[in-house]
Amino acid sequence: MEAAKILQTSLLDIVFENRNKSYGAYALRKNYRKQLMFAMAITIAIVAAFLFIALRSPKHIATHVPLRGTVVTIAPLPQVKPLKKKKVVVPKPPKSEAAPKIKMTQLTKIVVAPDKDVTVAPPRQDEKLTIGPITQNGKNAKGLLSAPPEVKGIGGNGKGLTNAAGDGDEESEFHTIEIEAKFPGGDEAWHKYLLSHLRENVPVDNGAPAGLYAITVSFLVSTDGSISDVKAVNPPNPDYGAAAEAVRVIERGPNWIPAMQNGRRVAIRQTQRIIFQVHQD
Repeated sequence: MEAAKILQTSLLDIVFENRNKSYGAYALRKNYRKQLMFAMAITIAIVAAFLFIALRSPKHIATHVPLRGTVVTIAPLPQVKPLKKKKVVVPKPPKSEAAPKIKMTQLTKIVVAPDKDVTVAPPRQDEKLTIGPITQNGKNAKGLLSAPPEVKGIGGNGKGLTNAAGDGDEESEFHTIEIEAKFPGGDEAWHKYLLSHLRENVPVDNGAPAGLYAITVSFLVSTDGSISDVKAVNPPNPDYGAAAEAVRVIERGPNWIPAMQNGRRVAIRQTQRIIFQVHQD
């Protein structure tokens, strides 16, 4: 290439000088800008066409798709009535009757004295008298004096002593208490736990038709807060697995704060109602 034409020639022509320009690489590079603009124009046209169709089409297309699902409702825990402290009224002791006078003879020091100095005639030897601090007339002591009766107490030893002392927790089941058992965090935390762990579609998976399936679960909160004796009370028949699912979740729940009675932890039974609502729209 002549030196005078170098300044007027493109870089592409300088590179392909004395080379095969009909091979294709030269043509691609030569027409690259035109091809790029053409491709961008086609892309813009296609996008515009789609936007035009979308804007001109009906805004609402009614499509009915049957939907089956379950809504779980957690009923509030029944409130346990607090135990009202009753005023203890101590009955007045009955008035004791005055004991009858008992015939007795004063115990005196035996002193040998002349007969003329004796002022009180000694009692006859055949009289069965009671010895006492004084001499007095009265009823015969036979039948009037007896040993005190034994007092039998509940759980005692027959002598009026009872084995009522105790300092442990009460494992008996209470139904009315002073401070009821509660889930850590309160009822809201309990409902959140149930809703997050219940598999709500269990009835649907077992072929349950649309309807309500109310499950009442009874469980015992022990003195250590653990949950035991969990069972469904009169579940619907069939329940399509709803009762077993409710029992499973409550049975695996964390410990509760136990109830209190007279300053001691006691066991108490709780009930929880869970409703599975199967719907079909």
